[in-house]
Formats: sequence, structure tokens, C-alpha cells
Amino acid sequence: MSRIVQFSSFGPPSVLEIVEVDPPAPGPGKVRVAMRAAGINPADYKVRRGQLMGSKPTSLPGRLGREIAGVVESLGDGVTGFAVGDEVFGIVAGVGLADLVVTNPANLARRPAGLAWEVAGSLPLVGLTAWDSVASQNLTASDTVLVSAAAGGVGNVAAQLALRSGATVIGTASEANHEHLRALGVIPVGYGPGLAGRVRQAAGGPVTVVLDYHGAETIEAGFELGVDPARINSTADDDSVYSVQHVGRGPITPATFEALAALVLSGELEFTVSAAYPLADVASAFERLENGHVRGKLVITP
Repeated sequence: MSRIVQFSSFGPPSVLEIVEVDPPAPGPGKVRVAMRAAGINPADYKVRRGQLMGSKPTSLPGRLGREIAGVVESLGDGVTGFAVGDEVFGIVAGVGLADLVVTNPANLARRPAGLAWEVAGSLPLVGLTAWDSVASQNLTASDTVLVSAAAGGVGNVAAQLALRSGATVIGTASEANHEHLRALGVIPVGYGPGLAGRVRQAAGGPVTVVLDYHGAETIEAGFELGVDPARINSTADDDSVYSVQHVGRGPITPATFEALAALVLSGELEFTVSAAYPLADVASAFERLENGHVRGKLVITP
């Protein structure tokens, strides 16, 4: 038997249940991966709450999990490029919280030696989202960039990628994460009323780009700071009402996973996994995630 995480009604983490099922068979062109680590993300709990309409299950029970790392256990007919025993990581279609995951091999890359399972399993989705959103703004050393939720999963990667362009980066975060951001080279500011004024003071000049991973407060601060709406990019799904850019995760590109992993292994990108939870304790992991202010990522392991 194989365990999966599912929910039969929309609601809080307590609706999650662990269910034993027959091991899923990989169909033609698919692979079955034994999960070693699976990242959890805000999109997962929004699906579970019934809030992320584009990803809301058409019928219940529903499942969760968009990024994994694991070992290829079996191959469907016609699969080439991977073999049983290969160690892989990548993005899956909302079924990653399970012992065994059937997925498209085109969405996987090989896990490089030295990349921890917990990092490999929680880097793909946030890494690709950060990579694509930062790339959308063609940053240079003349830019000053405001990054919201800069200590969180996507924001922390985005802030570091922005720094690699030579730009000045200002990041919003809770006070507990300010020293962490300073160590990376990010200028930290707190959330809340008066945000635009604090950012203006920290910048000491014009702010040219906003990368928003938090919500309306950041976009409105960008407007107040006079940032061109074409250079305000938000991946917060509740901010689609604003006339700004909404470039998030684009096409799934394993080459980007490999590039991000190389940056982590070289020490050029710091990637934080705050905690790992066993699959049986998945509800506790979501409770912590939904309480907010998690530095980096939380990950589920078998």
C-alpha cells in the first residue's frame, strides 16, 4: 500500500487525512517516483481552503503538493531519458504529498550530488517562480528593487537573484528576519502602515521595481513611490485587480531547476529549509505555514 494526503471538504489543516491506497501505476509516458521530500506552499493551503479557484478540485476528495524530490521507481511505456533508480526533483500536478507520485518526466531534473533531499524537494516551484518574475524586469545595477516577503520561500530566492543583477534590494519582512536579510545584502524594512515612507528612506533615491509576493500593501506602496506599473510584478493571486504585471511561474523548465541547484551548491544562493515534517504530521506543517513569517520553506518527508 501507499499513503496519500487528501481532503474531503474545504477548510483548515484538520481536514487533511492520510489514506492508504494501492500503489499508482505509471501510464504510458509517465514515471513513478518514491517521494523523499515534498515542499509545501501557500498555493496548497489556498486550494485546500477552496480559495484558489483556478486550481480548485472539480470534485472531492482533493490532493496537494506541487514540488517533490525522490527516486524513480518504475517507468511507463515509452519513457526515455530516465531509468529506475535515478534521483530526481521537479514540479508535479498537485499530487506530491504521497509516498509514490506518478508524473511527467519532462517536468523533472536529476538531483545533483550534494543537494540535500529537503532542498531538492522544496526548491523547484518557488525557485522557478522567483526566476521568472525577476527575469521579467530585466534588472540592472541602476535599479532599486522592493521585494515583499523577502524572507519567505519565493521572496528570499527572488531577492538574491535581484542582488545578482547588481541592483539595490529592499525587502519587507518581520523583525525576526531582518538580520537574516542584512546578511544576504538586502536592506530590511517592516510591514504595516507607512511602508512607502520606510522604503523611501531606506532607498535614498527612486525605487524603480517592485516584486510582490505578499499582497496589496506592497503594490499600493509601489504606486505611492511612483513606480511604473509595468515594473510592478505581483504573483499574489488576490492582487489580479491591479493593473500591474503578473508574471509568475512560466513553463516548467528543468534547465532552470538545474541552474538554481548549481547556485545553491556553489554557495551563491542561500536556500533555507526551516523544518521537515513527516507525512503523518502534515497538518502540523500547514498550521505552521499558515501562521506566517516562516523563513524559507517547510518540507514533508516520508
